[in-house]
Amino acid sequence: MNFAIYRELLRIVPVRRLLLVGMIARFPHSAAGVLLTLHVVQTLERGYAEAGAVAAVMTIGIAVGAPWRGRRVDLAGLRRALIPSVIAEALIWSIAPHLPYEWLLLAALVGGIFTLPVFSVVRQSLGVLVSGESRRTAFTLDAVSTEVIFMGGPALGAVLATQVSTVLGLTVVGLSTAVAGLFLMWFNPPTRSSQPGAVAGSPSAADDDEAAVEAMVASAPARVFEASAELVPGARPARGVGARARVAHSFGWLTLPVGVVMVVAAGAGLVLAGTDVGIIAVLEDNNRAFELGWVFLAWCAASVVGGLVYGAMHRPVSPLVLLLLMSVLTIPMGFADSTFALALLSLAPGLLCAPVLSAASEKIAHLVEEDRRGEAMGWYGSALTSGVALGAPLAGLLIDSVGPWGGFVAVGGAAASLSLLCLAAQQVRRRRGRRVS
Repeated sequence: MNFAIYRELLRIVPVRRLLLVGMIARFPHSAAGVLLTLHVVQTLERGYAEAGAVAAVMTIGIAVGAPWRGRRVDLAGLRRALIPSVIAEALIWSIAPHLPYEWLLLAALVGGIFTLPVFSVVRQSLGVLVSGESRRTAFTLDAVSTEVIFMGGPALGAVLATQVSTVLGLTVVGLSTAVAGLFLMWFNPPTRSSQPGAVAGSPSAADDDEAAVEAMVASAPARVFEASAELVPGARPARGVGARARVAHSFGWLTLPVGVVMVVAAGAGLVLAGTDVGIIAVLEDNNRAFELGWVFLAWCAASVVGGLVYGAMHRPVSPLVLLLLMSVLTIPMGFADSTFALALLSLAPGLLCAPVLSAASEKIAHLVEEDRRGEAMGWYGSALTSGVALGAPLAGLLIDSVGPWGGFVAVGGAAASLSLLCLAAQQVRRRRGRRVS
């Protein structure tokens, strides 16, 4: 391990500034979940189920909007792509707190679609600002900074909601995010290696060959159809062929290895959201909900430590292996009988939270060419968000059926099974590849 690489990386001014902007931009939204839930329950005097519906609708909006926002960054450039998000963040979250519940659902959906794409922009820019082992460290620092934000953001949101006003809190979230978006536009970090400020080195020859083969295979249908039309004068593609060719070309970056990373993202979101709900359920069952902060502090602090260790490693670890370990280690949390035991049991899976997300982001940056990387990062964010949207209801269903321990078993078992299936499929694919060669 080489911990000095952190010091070397943070000496790069654009990298340091980008990580700082990413933290500032994420902080308001880290408090938004708590504020939105308490706004529905306290201010609108609705139930927790209806509060969950608002969160689910916003999650769907984020999942739908992330790929589109990422693609706009690829096509129009960062500054032009962020303009709709900056306007929407300031406008929607200034109006939404004053709306009745039914209209709040619509506002949450639109707000989710136009959410400032901080995650994809930061990861995409880091992919061209650094290269080699430094790229893994940069992604790890970003994941660690996110964990630090989520140590304080929800707590601040709860204070604003209970001591001041949920209306003011949500308005502050929107305006603060818009200001962060303006700062990001002013900073304008590079998202491609051809832009000023990008210092990422060229990949190795082996990487070039691998990327070329993957790109050729992925885009083969489109090339074949185009070639047939050119070589045979007057020939027309069969009905539906042109549409299939366009779709194949649009998603040419979505190779099997990239698909596996998307599965990892969904599995990680599943575990994290389910663990979040499970922690609350265990503490409420023991009448210790007021000690929630201690468990979250232990869980997030462990993730910070794990991320720093992973970022200093010389060799990457498969994100599937990391997800499998995190999933299995999450299950014992359901058998905690005290706040101390729950905090202690959260340390082991917590150590793997940031490494899972860092390893997955590194894979995306390695496998997808930079002219489509923004879109890929957007889909990666959607996969993570989809896992989050599924994890909370799945955990809640088992908690209501069998007790608080069921939530941890449900999400841990589901994500572990998903990891094992993908690992088995990879082994089968490798064996077939050896037989063919």
